[in-house]
Amino acid sequence: MVAIVLEARALEKEYALDGLAVHALRGVDVTVESGEFVAIMGPSGCGKSTLLHMLGALDTPTRGEVLVEGASLSQLADDELTRIRRHRVGFVFQFFNLVPVLTALENVALPAVIDGRPTATANERADALLDGLGLSAARGKLPSQLSGGEQQRVAIARALMNEPAVLLADEPTGNLDHRSGVQVVDHFRALHKGGQTTVLVTHNPAVAAVADRTVFLRDGAIVGEERGGTADALLTRLVGLDD
Repeated sequence: MVAIVLEARALEKEYALDGLAVHALRGVDVTVESGEFVAIMGPSGCGKSTLLHMLGALDTPTRGEVLVEGASLSQLADDELTRIRRHRVGFVFQFFNLVPVLTALENVALPAVIDGRPTATANERADALLDGLGLSAARGKLPSQLSGGEQQRVAIARALMNEPAVLLADEPTGNLDHRSGVQVVDHFRALHKGGQTTVLVTHNPAVAAVADRTVFLRDGAIVGEERGGTADALLTRLVGLDD
């Protein structure tokens, strides 16, 4: 029996804007199984990033619930939510969010150091992660000394530092040139082959095409999904959401 790592049930999110209620999510149901690679696509403003932030315990829903490895986030105390974010969920952002005064090695090791693990132990794992992402030569460099693609790979390594149950990525190639984007996608593909459960938001059909399954959002609601779709097929479906 395949384990369910991540689940959203009847998820809704409302914001107040100029006195009006904005419905960012409308009754979203999503299930992600262990080892699965899921892409989320849809037009700008459809709720993709909002959904990802809910799944990663970075924001709370107005209604509905999110379960991480069977634990309902709405039932957890603040310290338990912190543990979930620190240990069970890894997050990769579009703009890297690296600490500018720390080296690549220090950035990767940071989650473990904050968690109280010995620096030598943290650095050993950080070195291994950087090596696996082709960044051994960058270990002593500051983010400003790295290309955009290298910075994003450092961010991926940092997200993997505490061996998360699920890796969440929000437009991880959106701030990269084509070549760097391809390299980053190749690394996500390799992580998937190694069994890493991943949920990735993207506007790029070529990125979504590496996933097992693509979920489509429009106006805050899921309007369909596709398994094993090619980039062309996913693009056609995405364009159709704007009609």
